[in-house]
Amino acid sequence: MRIAFMGTAELAVPCLEAVAKMPGHEVVAVVTQPDRPKGRDLKPSPPPVKVAAERLGFPVQQPLKIREPAAIDSVRAMRPDLVIIVAYGQILPKSVLEIPRFGCVNVHTSLLPRWRGAAPIQHAILHGDRETGVTTMYIDEHMDTGDIILQRSEPIRADDTSATLHDRLAKLGAELLVETVAQVAEGKAPRAKQDEISATYAKKIAKEDGRVDWTRSAIEIERQVRAFNPWPSAYTQLGDLMLKIWKAEVVENVIGNPGEVLADFVVATGRGGLRILELQPANSKRMAVDAFLRGHPVKCGTVMG
Repeated sequence: MRIAFMGTAELAVPCLEAVAKMPGHEVVAVVTQPDRPKGRDLKPSPPPVKVAAERLGFPVQQPLKIREPAAIDSVRAMRPDLVIIVAYGQILPKSVLEIPRFGCVNVHTSLLPRWRGAAPIQHAILHGDRETGVTTMYIDEHMDTGDIILQRSEPIRADDTSATLHDRLAKLGAELLVETVAQVAEGKAPRAKQDEISATYAKKIAKEDGRVDWTRSAIEIERQVRAFNPWPSAYTQLGDLMLKIWKAEVVENVIGNPGEVLADFVVATGRGGLRILELQPANSKRMAVDAFLRGHPVKCGTVMG
């Protein structure tokens, strides 16, 4: 098959690499987002998929909007039998969906219909799910509502962050995509409607979502710490100092007002306590809490907020 690959984020790179190795199929082009300003100097930086595509020798296109007539004509000119979309970042219009004869296939990092939307990995951790996984599906005109092709589950470990879970799901997604492409090519790919009643939505994460509300339970805040690692991080104020919290553990039977610092740098919450183990002061590096306390002594009774 002639395959057009659309992706942008790091999550999509293993999928592109896996499809590139499949015998009997040709990646005719890679479509990705434009280079974006990044870093303190705001220098334009290529998306991870562009870097991978150029390394693999594939032609790259970077339309500002895939809905533009010129972008649609470019996809049509590729004459793809199949379009693969992984973490591309734009919704495809019907005019693109109708181009490939085998349709458009997406890799999504959840067990659909649970956690449709932009941030399924973070929301699975935030809500205490014990497992997640990867789904391949045929894309339709709506957000993650297409017919399911294949699914594979992956347990969520007690110490998983979004970063660690992302990496395992990226690998699993690549393996599942190879199986999916093979079945599509053979005309044997299953197709199952999603259960709309069971659908949940994983809204896009914003920077302000990382602010810790100490009136919530310690269990919820600990999940927040892991879900927002590496971005936007869970953060709080200690006086005038902003602290990012990178690692913490739940402590039971804690008595104190929400946000109050107790012995052993346990912080009281709405229910239980949270012992902070690793943090990062503003404009500094990540460090163990003992190293932080040597330079920033914190008295018991101090309130974070």
